[in-house]
Amino acid sequence: MESIKIMYLIDDRFKMICDQYCVSKMKAERNKQKSEKYLCQQLENENLSQELEEEILFYIIKNI
Repeated sequence: MESIKIMYLIDDRFKMICDQYCVSKMKAERNKQKSEKYLCQQLENENLSQELEEEILFYIIKNI
């Protein structure tokens, strides 16, 4: 681990690769979180629309 730290400090190319890797990992994690949030919202909306559809049908049946 110590040799990697030293290489990071003295080798500009290695430092650039490591920095780009870290940025890519952070972006990937952020995108994953956004996807999970979007999926959760999508499921909530689908459930709500299904419940409302059922209520509409019951209301129509009840009032015919």
